[in-house]
Amino acid sequence: MDLFLDRLNRLYGWQEALYLIFLGGLSAVAFPPTYCVVILFFTFPLFLKSIDRTKTLKSAFLKGYCFGFGLHMVGLLWLVNAILIRAHDFWWLVPIVSPLCAFLLAFWTGITTFIYYLIFPSCRYKTIVFAGIWTLCDMSRAILLPPDWWNPILTGFPWNPLASAWEIPGIIGNIFIQSVSVIGVDGLTLLTVFLVLCPLYGRKGWLIITGTVGGLVLFGLIRLLESPPKADDTMPIVAMVQGNIAEDDKIANTDPRRIFQTYMDLTVEAVAQAVSIRREIYRDRPILFAWPESAFPGNIQYDNAARQIMMQNNPDSIYGIIGAITLQNNDQLYNSMVVLKQPDGMIDQVYHKKKLVPFGESQPWYIPFHVVPGQVLTPGKEDVTINLPKIASFTPLICYEVIFSGQILNPKNRPKWLLNLTNDAWYGNSAGPRQHLAAARLRAVEEGLPIVRIANTGISAVYDSYGRKLTQIDWGIKGVKAIALPGALSFTVFSWGHRFIPLFLCVVCIVWGTLNKYLSRRSID
Repeated sequence: MDLFLDRLNRLYGWQEALYLIFLGGLSAVAFPPTYCVVILFFTFPLFLKSIDRTKTLKSAFLKGYCFGFGLHMVGLLWLVNAILIRAHDFWWLVPIVSPLCAFLLAFWTGITTFIYYLIFPSCRYKTIVFAGIWTLCDMSRAILLPPDWWNPILTGFPWNPLASAWEIPGIIGNIFIQSVSVIGVDGLTLLTVFLVLCPLYGRKGWLIITGTVGGLVLFGLIRLLESPPKADDTMPIVAMVQGNIAEDDKIANTDPRRIFQTYMDLTVEAVAQAVSIRREIYRDRPILFAWPESAFPGNIQYDNAARQIMMQNNPDSIYGIIGAITLQNNDQLYNSMVVLKQPDGMIDQVYHKKKLVPFGESQPWYIPFHVVPGQVLTPGKEDVTINLPKIASFTPLICYEVIFSGQILNPKNRPKWLLNLTNDAWYGNSAGPRQHLAAARLRAVEEGLPIVRIANTGISAVYDSYGRKLTQIDWGIKGVKAIALPGALSFTVFSWGHRFIPLFLCVVCIVWGTLNKYLSRRSID
C-alpha cells in the first residue's frame, strides 16, 4: 500500500481524478456476484488519504464525486442489457447508460467528502466520523422526497449498499449477514466503512478488524443455532412459476396465447408438486400459486375467461397471485399484483406498486425526451399487508421495492411472510439479477420473515427468516418449485426500530468524533 500511497501523493488534477475513478470502480468488485470484500481494505484507505491531503472544499467534493462515479459506473454496468433490448429506440444510450446513472449517484459520495472535509479535516477519530457521514448520505439515496408526494424520482435508488459485500452465498454469508437483524443493512454499511479504513491505524487497526469480524462470526453462529420459529399451519405451500419468457416477446406481445399457455402448463406442474408435498408432510397447509411481475399477457381485470381457466385448472390451489399491468377506469396504468380466488377466478385483492423505477417506469420531469419503454405508470398509494382467509398474511413487493431497507412493511399490520414478484429479464444473465436477489435475502434477515422471490427469467428463490436459502430456480430456465414456507420470527430488533437504529448509530459516531476533536483542541490550548 505504501507504493500506491507514494504514487497518489504525486498525482494532481485530472490524473488524480482518473486514479480515484479507478479506485471507485475497483471497489465495485465487492458487490454481488463477486463479493470481494477484501478489495475495500485496499481502496478505501487510499481514498481517504486522498481526501486528507485536499486543500479546498471544492476539491474535496470533486474527489468524492470521482470515487463515487467509478463505484456506481462499474457496479451498474449490467444496465446496458436493459437498453440493448430496446436498442432500436435507445441505441444512443448503450455506451452512456451506466455512466449516466453514476453521474447522478456520485453526487452523494461528493456530499460525503464535502461534509467530512468541512467539519473534520484533522479529526483524530476520522475513520469513525467518515463512516457515519458516508452511511447517512448513503441512507438518503432512498428518501429523495417525502413518500406521499408523487414525483418520478421520489423513490430514490438505494442499490448496492456496501453491506451487500457480506451477502456471500451459502453458510459464510449466512453468518455475516445476521447482524442486519439488529442494525439493518445501513448499520452493516457503517460497520463496513469503519472496518475497511482500520488499516490506516496499522497493527492496532488490524486487531480491531480481527476482533470485529470475530464478533460478527460469533453473533451469526449463535443466531443460526437458535431454535427455529414455531411451525404455522397457515403458512402456505407456494407453487412458484418461472416462465422464462424473453423480454422481446413480452414487449411485442405478438403471441399472448402461447405465453398464457406456457404459464398454465407450468402452473399445473407446480401445483401438482405442492399437492405431493402436502400429501406427504403438511396435510393441513393451504396451497397457492404465483406468477412473476407483469407475467399475464393481457388485461387480467377484464379477462374473466382466462381467470376462470387459471383457477379451475388448479382446484387444489385456493388462491392464485398474478403479476400484471392493470388499466383502471381513468386510463392510468399500474404495475400490479392481483389475487385470484376459487372457484371462478374472481379478483379478491389488488396491490399497485408504490415505488416506481426511475427512467424505467416513471419519467423524470427534467428529461425533455421520452425515455420510459412504454407508457408511464402510476404509483400506488399505500403500503399493504394482504390478509386472506386460511392464509398467513403477507406483504407484496413488486420488483425493486424489495431494495428499500426498513420501508417495506405496514408498521401497523406486521405480516408473516414476504412475496416479491419481479421481472429481471431486462438485465440478462448479468450482475443485476444477483444484486437484486441479495437485497431480497437481506430483507428476510432484517424483518425476520421468510421471503418468496419469483422472477420471470430468474433467479427465483425462497429464504427463511435467517436468510438461509431453501430452494432456487436458476437464471434462464423454465421451471417450477413448490415449497412449504417455514414460520416467521415474532420480531427482530431492526423490525422494531427500523432505520432509526442505523440513523442513531451514525449520529453517535459523528457526535463522538466532534466532541473528541473539540476536547483535544481545548487540551492543547
